[in-house]
Amino acid sequence: MKLVIVSGSQRNSSESAKVAAYIANAANQFKTVQHIELCKYQLPFWDGDDESKSAPGCDWPLISEALVKADAFVLITPEWEGMATPILKNFLMMCALDDTAHKPALLVSVVSGISGAYPIAELRMNGCKNNKLVPIPDHLIIRNVGDVLNAGTDDAQLSERDNSIRHRIGYSLHTLHQYSQALGQVRQLQQQQSYSQQDKYSYAM
Repeated sequence: MKLVIVSGSQRNSSESAKVAAYIANAANQFKTVQHIELCKYQLPFWDGDDESKSAPGCDWPLISEALVKADAFVLITPEWEGMATPILKNFLMMCALDDTAHKPALLVSVVSGISGAYPIAELRMNGCKNNKLVPIPDHLIIRNVGDVLNAGTDDAQLSERDNSIRHRIGYSLHTLHQYSQALGQVRQLQQQQSYSQQDKYSYAM
C-alpha cells in the first residue's frame, strides 16, 4: 500500500509541511509514503485543457505518476481567511480519474489559531467531485499548530493536547488504511465489471 501526502501551503518551510512530515513518520501501516509539497513544483493554473499538463517546464507528469501508484491520500491545507489554498484547489482540479478515482483521502486543516473547520467543509463540498476522490468520514483540524507536532519533542514533555492530537492522527491513519484496502476492491470491480456507458459519467453530479 502506498500513501501520498499532499501539503497545500504556498509557502516554503510551512507548518503544513511540518504536519505532513509528522504524518509521514506515523503512517507505518503503509508500505511506502511520499510527501508532495506543492509549492516546490511548477504547475499551471488549470484551464480545462489537458495539454497544459505536459507544457515545457510543467511538473505535472511527475506528480501524476505518484498519484496513479497511490492507494490513499492525505490532503493538507492551511486555513487562509477561512478557505483552502488556491494551489491545493488547483491541484485537485488537475487530477484526472486515472490519478485519483475511487481512492480514499484524509482531509487535514492546519491553522495557527482555533478555527480551521471551513477548509474541510470546502474540500468536502467541491474539492473531490470530478476527480472522484473519496474523503473518509474522519478528518483532522490541527489548531494552534505552532504548539504541537514539533520535531524532537520528548514524549515526557508532550502537553495533553499535543498527545491527544498525535493519538487522533494515529486513529485516522488506521482508518484510512482500512478504506484503502476496501476501495482497492472497488477499483478492481470498476475495471472488471465496467458500466456500458461509463465514459458518459466521468463528471460527478
